[in-house]
Amino acid sequence: MNKQQDYQVRRSQRAKRARIVVTADRVEVVAPLRMPEKQIQQFMRAKQDWIESAKNKVQLHVDNITSFAPQSYQQDAMIPYQGEQYKLDIKASAEKKITITFDRSFTAFVPENDIKTLTAMELSTQIRLALIIWMGQAAVKQAVQTTDKYAPLYQLVSRSITIKTQKSRWGSCGIHNDINLNWLLILAPAEVFEYVVIHEICHIEQRNHSAAFWVLVARYCPDYKQQRLWLKQHGASLMLGL
Repeated sequence: MNKQQDYQVRRSQRAKRARIVVTADRVEVVAPLRMPEKQIQQFMRAKQDWIESAKNKVQLHVDNITSFAPQSYQQDAMIPYQGEQYKLDIKASAEKKITITFDRSFTAFVPENDIKTLTAMELSTQIRLALIIWMGQAAVKQAVQTTDKYAPLYQLVSRSITIKTQKSRWGSCGIHNDINLNWLLILAPAEVFEYVVIHEICHIEQRNHSAAFWVLVARYCPDYKQQRLWLKQHGASLMLGL
């Protein structure tokens, strides 16, 4: 993070000139490797009006995004999962911590003492945190099942698969074939989750987004454009999480 300006600098070998990327949580300047820091600062100062306008547009867009998550995690709240919404049932339990189960609806088994002593807001927060843990575990299982299904067909095997919290990416494939996936994908339809896994597996062979890469993706996911469109239309809501 630049100390004088509220922006990040990312050097890129492919960048021929500086460009600015404005998102909901940061301002980033993508600059050529050899562009002097002083020149970057001058560039950003000259673009301040444009940056403020872009930030306002992004914020307006964010303000109009509807979250898939409920406002509070109370009895009969609707919980997003695999592209659908399922009711939440809250039951008292003798256990010492909240546990989550799923069978055509979600059940939160809450310690009886917590039900008696926590405020509605506190209980909602605790159930939400338990659901996030459950969703992360479900994402791991689905990622493993999907890679076990497809990787042998491609002969493109990842070294590892990690489920992470990511603010702006659905997935990535590292130089050593380590695949990272955003846990929020478990809230999306299973076909979308599968597409992202295939996308990242294909990067093991094609490290870019060239025409050859998309041909490879289409070979194993013929309807990938439909899944990309879903992410384009609903990705911002998905990124709001639970």
